[in-house]
Amino acid sequence: MPPHSERKLSYLFTRTYNRNAMISRLSFILLIILSVNATAQTQSQQDKLKALKQEESTDYFKEWLDEDALYLITDEERAVFSKLTAAEEKEQFIEQFWQRRDPDIRTAVNEFKEEHYRRIAYANEWYKSATPGWKTDRGRIYIIHGPPDQVERHPAGGPYVRPPEEGGGTTTVYPFEKWWYRHMEGLGAVELEFVDPSSTGEYRLALNPYEKDAMKYVPGAGLTDSELRGDTTKADRPYYFPGNYENRLNYYLGSENDPFRQWEKFVVSQKPRPIKYPDLKEVVNVNISYANLPFKIRADYFRLNDEQVIVPITVEVSNSQLSFKPEEGSQSAKVAFYGIVTSLANRVAAEFDDDMVSSFPAEKLEQGLRMGSIYQKVLLLNTGTRYKLDFIVKDLNSGKMGVVRQGLVPPKFGKAKLLASSLLLADVIVPLTDAAEMEQRFVLGNVKVRPSVDKAFVQKNPVGLYLQVYNAAVDQATTAPLLRVSYQVLRDGKTISQMVDETGESLQYFSGQRAVLIRALSTADLEPGRYQIRVEVQDKVLGQVVTASDEFQILAREVTRN
Repeated sequence: MPPHSERKLSYLFTRTYNRNAMISRLSFILLIILSVNATAQTQSQQDKLKALKQEESTDYFKEWLDEDALYLITDEERAVFSKLTAAEEKEQFIEQFWQRRDPDIRTAVNEFKEEHYRRIAYANEWYKSATPGWKTDRGRIYIIHGPPDQVERHPAGGPYVRPPEEGGGTTTVYPFEKWWYRHMEGLGAVELEFVDPSSTGEYRLALNPYEKDAMKYVPGAGLTDSELRGDTTKADRPYYFPGNYENRLNYYLGSENDPFRQWEKFVVSQKPRPIKYPDLKEVVNVNISYANLPFKIRADYFRLNDEQVIVPITVEVSNSQLSFKPEEGSQSAKVAFYGIVTSLANRVAAEFDDDMVSSFPAEKLEQGLRMGSIYQKVLLLNTGTRYKLDFIVKDLNSGKMGVVRQGLVPPKFGKAKLLASSLLLADVIVPLTDAAEMEQRFVLGNVKVRPSVDKAFVQKNPVGLYLQVYNAAVDQATTAPLLRVSYQVLRDGKTISQMVDETGESLQYFSGQRAVLIRALSTADLEPGRYQIRVEVQDKVLGQVVTASDEFQILAREVTRN
């Protein structure tokens, strides 16, 4: 090959190599740029996907807590779950939550979990109205306790023949359903009734079987057998007056119509309300102890069933300690209350908050400042357990607060012998003629009882006495207990006066569980000073005696409450 040809070939080879190398370098640089962009885009997409998954998981956990597990989760479990922050921790908690309820861990399927979600689906399909089925009263009971053992449906209402326990006779009723459970945990055999007074499919759990009567307020319509005979009137019905003991035989009242039994049934589905005043809760959490708003507090104990006790917490605040501000032509003070009950193991048994307004016309404010404002919250606590109550009162106008911590020891009310509840000394005792609301204050069964917190009464005004007696025997001849009740007033250990009831005038209500005694104690002959009241109840059938006592004070000046 000629030299010039070799040089030309070398030149062409070198030029081609350089061009190819340059193309390779440019391709490599372009590849890096594209890779960086792709990586940036991938990272951005991953961040968005991660944020979306986190948002979805947050919604899932909230929905699980507030919907899926609402009727199952205990207060202790809810408190633990609310403290978890990582999604992995919450997922592990939910897994353990279902495992603890698995009836047979040997099987691959959690039968409890499957049944729970089946009940939710069933409730949503069959009990929905304007409200999702799982939120309705029927849905809630169905999800918690499963299908009833027996159901009686009246979807159109209309003509209805009452059974003897409802008084007999015919009437017109709203749409309603009766559910029977042979056994419900904590209650035994239970009959529940759901009524739809608006005919919209919104069935509500009824307090008593008389709520379905569409004619109860119509004069002369839908009369019972005894009303047709002229023996009674509508005002005598247990719906209006559950404790009308004299007319009990006209209605054949059973345990299901006992107002305390009705209250007990509502306990099954009660759920705590959200806290309105979290700042008061913080006072308890940080264990602050001070009091620039003094108040008085008392706790009493009444049997509900073998496992639970009714505990009314009654609080009185002097209006002179409150700040009143003008509001719509009146002078008003607003007070907030917060309470929490915990066991000795620091487990929350009850938590509540509420508020109360005291108002007076401007011209009567001076008189109002001499009064006291009284508040009450009724708790349901287990027997045989010691509790701690932290209670806070706050004047919302001035910001002043009062704090009290005290023990609560619900007694065990057994069935072996004659027993008595707390003795209430009250300035108001009124038998109710209408069915009471479940959250109504100062109500025990079918009686409005407003206890005197300081147990101070004005001279010549009567002292109301309220006492429940348990396990009294029934005299077969009268179908009522035979009780001898002695009311003894003492001063400095000496008897001042004594009144004995041999005829049963004090007996306001009786059922198989309890006898309710009410009496007005005259103070006309009592001078101002401190006294003791002693109530002795003798069961003439059993030959047993039980005694309850308390101290009180007679004042010469006027003391009023609002």
